[in-house]
Amino acid sequence: MSAEGLPAGPVFFDRRELDQILRVYGRMVAQGEWRDYAIAGHRDLAEFAVFRRAGDAPAYRIEKRPALQARQGQWAVIGEGGQVLKRGRDLAQTLRVFDSRRFTVID
Repeated sequence: MSAEGLPAGPVFFDRRELDQILRVYGRMVAQGEWRDYAIAGHRDLAEFAVFRRAGDAPAYRIEKRPALQARQGQWAVIGEGGQVLKRGRDLAQTLRVFDSRRFTVID
């Protein structure tokens, strides 16, 4: 454990979290919206990036930042320009941003 009470080492998604994210990914692939993804575990966050075409910049990033759980929530969906589209404590609720076609930027 680190001084902040967080596990030492990289942050990753657990199986349940990855299952929820991959369900959304599969739905968007079936709709022809997304074509590729990448997963990365960093010291303070885990990232699931989705791409419209291989080789492009990520269209969206789903981030897990455990250090923010007590504040605005550990989950965030970030758009192509780096804007936060949705943030929350519950992954399923945060992923609902992909249920609608209209995205709005939040702070």
